[in-house]
Amino acid sequence: MSYRQKNTGNPGGTDISKDPKAYSMESTMDRGNVNFKAHIAQHEGSMMAVATKDVVCANPTTPIIDIIKKMSKMHFKHMPIVNAGTSKLEGIITSVDIMDLLGGGERSLFLEKKFKGNLLSAINAQVRYIMEHDVHSLRNDAHIKKAFELMIDKHIGCVPLVDNDGHLEAICTERDFLTFIEGVLTGKKVEKWQTRNVKTADAATSIWDVARTMVENEFKRVPIVRNNILVGVVTSSDILNYLGTGEAFEKLTTGNVHEAFDSPIGNLLHNDLIWTIPDADLGEAAEIMLEKSIGCLPVIKDGNLEGILTERDILLALADKQ
Repeated sequence: MSYRQKNTGNPGGTDISKDPKAYSMESTMDRGNVNFKAHIAQHEGSMMAVATKDVVCANPTTPIIDIIKKMSKMHFKHMPIVNAGTSKLEGIITSVDIMDLLGGGERSLFLEKKFKGNLLSAINAQVRYIMEHDVHSLRNDAHIKKAFELMIDKHIGCVPLVDNDGHLEAICTERDFLTFIEGVLTGKKVEKWQTRNVKTADAATSIWDVARTMVENEFKRVPIVRNNILVGVVTSSDILNYLGTGEAFEKLTTGNVHEAFDSPIGNLLHNDLIWTIPDADLGEAAEIMLEKSIGCLPVIKDGNLEGILTERDILLALADKQ
């Protein structure tokens, strides 16, 4: 039997080691085990059958700040960039790309050289300066298997789907594949597929340093600890939201990027901490991630952080690659 475990939380994160009564444990699996590959086979066909067709996109001249606000408001991690006149796909921007701009990656050179570190000037620049131009896309009649393999092989979190002329028609993401096993007993345990040796950050660490850690290690999220106890997880989308809501700009006096990101990362923690256990089934984990609209689950054993399960880990499990 596997369980959903929800932490009721408190502002600034929750100490999962101190109050076992803070969790509700309810069985979410009442079906028998199914053949994993047979269940996936039920989804044979075009990727358009499960992809998002009403795609929110921008054009190359859209200011970066407008992209940030839209992605933050709609909880997106990716946004396709299309030609304003033809609607042909020209690029893509992700939350990690924006972390790269802010956290010391290659795109931050654009901020330093062109705008001398002035955040306000940089984020009002056109997105074409920092978007990814070499986009991995597929035709709109591509088979689900093709999209699946492309995301695995190229280590990408989404694949835009285009027609014969390159017009954007849909987008598929890692999350779309979670629906294939949502609530199904797969026989695959979290313990085997979780990411181990997780890099964490103390709650007092600056937002800037955590953003830089994400960029340098190609992370999308970092577990946050206080006194060596897990209190939450901060994602690239959380930092994006910090910008999109305008909270970051309240810290500015000269406009320098460091002024906005010197605040402790603990300030961005959510009230609730949702986690799982090593013995949980991947189908249950996928169900919780979809229900709570989260991209990862910390894996807790005996009150300690043992690992983290991400959408990417589940994708690898679907491909049976480790």
